[in-house]
Amino acid sequence: MPDSFISTLGRYLDRVSRRDLLRGSTLLGLVPVSRTPALAKGTQTPPNIYESIGVRPVINCRGTYTVIGGSLELPEVTAAQQAAAQHYVQLDELADGVGQRLAELTGAEWGMVSSGCAAGLAHATAACVAGGNPDLHVRIPNLSGFAKDEVVIPVHSRNEYDAAVRSIGVRIVEVANEQEFQAALGPRVAMIYVLAGPNAESGPLTYDMIYPRARERNIPVLVDAAAEVLTIPNVHLRRGATLVGYSGGKCIRGPQSAGLLLGRKDLVKAAWVHSAPHHGYGRTMKVGKEEAMGMLAAVQMWTKRDHQGEWNTWMSWMNHIAKEVGSIDGVTTSISQTEELSNHSPVLTIRWDTDKVGISGADVEHTLFTTEPRITLSGFGGRRSSHTAASNETGVSITAYMMCPGDETVAAGRLREILSKAAGVKLARDTAPPATDINGEWDVQIQFAASRSTHVLYLRQNGSDITGTHQGDFLARDLMGSMHGNAVKLTSSIGEQHGAALTYTFTGTVDGETIAGELSLGEYRSATWTAARHKYDFGGPGRS
Repeated sequence: MPDSFISTLGRYLDRVSRRDLLRGSTLLGLVPVSRTPALAKGTQTPPNIYESIGVRPVINCRGTYTVIGGSLELPEVTAAQQAAAQHYVQLDELADGVGQRLAELTGAEWGMVSSGCAAGLAHATAACVAGGNPDLHVRIPNLSGFAKDEVVIPVHSRNEYDAAVRSIGVRIVEVANEQEFQAALGPRVAMIYVLAGPNAESGPLTYDMIYPRARERNIPVLVDAAAEVLTIPNVHLRRGATLVGYSGGKCIRGPQSAGLLLGRKDLVKAAWVHSAPHHGYGRTMKVGKEEAMGMLAAVQMWTKRDHQGEWNTWMSWMNHIAKEVGSIDGVTTSISQTEELSNHSPVLTIRWDTDKVGISGADVEHTLFTTEPRITLSGFGGRRSSHTAASNETGVSITAYMMCPGDETVAAGRLREILSKAAGVKLARDTAPPATDINGEWDVQIQFAASRSTHVLYLRQNGSDITGTHQGDFLARDLMGSMHGNAVKLTSSIGEQHGAALTYTFTGTVDGETIAGELSLGEYRSATWTAARHKYDFGGPGRS
């Protein structure tokens, strides 16, 4: 059944037009709407579906961020998922049929649909340490007794997403240059992981240094190309990579919960063995029949999409917004057209001086995100309510490729309205002197979502400016901030060894020997905090 169903879907997508899909959407129970991304008029769920549960949708001028939904599915993808949902199928047979078809479409030896790119990275790592052996599979992430249990990662490739690789239980060996790389390639190395991008193109350890050494020792190389466009023939596999992973819910515009793993047939097939529906660690990363067929449809449509036409449309949107806001006194605009494969989109940057336009880019970002119509973009050049910005230059940036037709008009209008009101006005800054002295050591109690923790702040105050150290649960990090009146704002940030960046922003009010307020944790949402000045015990009578 899978072979005939997949070939039927392929012929169906080859044959039907977008108008046919729209006409047939009623049979699939879909509701037509007008807001779909560039050159993809089709069908999707009604725009008020989120509002029905009290959640406000956004206009996406930032790009393919997972936290705001990645991308919008192509109508052909939705149709394929709806069709797949009407039948049962044996998932191992489906994986074989999808794998063969992905190979035909992409030129790779084999392909697999995973539940997102990160899941694909985990399954690929498992394939390299366990090779599809169930005796080994059921022991992951305890790799005691495994012949190979190390993964080599160049320093430039450490990032938040290599947590998927580490989840298998491997020991990470970091290398900074070719000499360290060659020395690390011992008999226990199961895989080399590389994050795609410019850092691997030049510098002390490049693709062209990695691939030949890996090939000599028969060590697979996994490339994380999550945010890249899908190149056919595949640029990474042709260059020497063994496996490459992509996000399905970014520029390919497949299901948000899907990803692609392409490459050497035996390892991709082993990666499937280590994924759901099979038991063990991989059961947590289940991909359904609907996502598998939706992802296959997205790849097939990728081969048919008018990519140059999409680019031209995006450029027209950026030019429209630039023209609308560029006429405001003190505002300048520029459009960059990246050659990078990741986040491949025109980006409009809008800049101004806060002495001429009295609002920060961060405040514009906040205003657009919290008012109607709700728009998300990126602000830069001074945090909201910051009083110690190093430069008066600020602004916002807009990424085109996840916008929908008409979004450019809405965004241009709102930006022009906000910036016009602020034009000719100098940015107001709080100059109130600090009401008290908070120099010294403070014991901090933080209430997280379901736990409490004790941190320590060591503060040095110089007028309104504050510097110091924030001691967290494991690491100490530099801290800086300001105090005006009784209001204090302190920010610390650190890049963890594995690439994750943790930023803590404490805002609060000083009341005598205590401080209390809100703690912003970036992507980890927020918490509350209270601090008390540390009381030193110098001993007393009877001290030994």
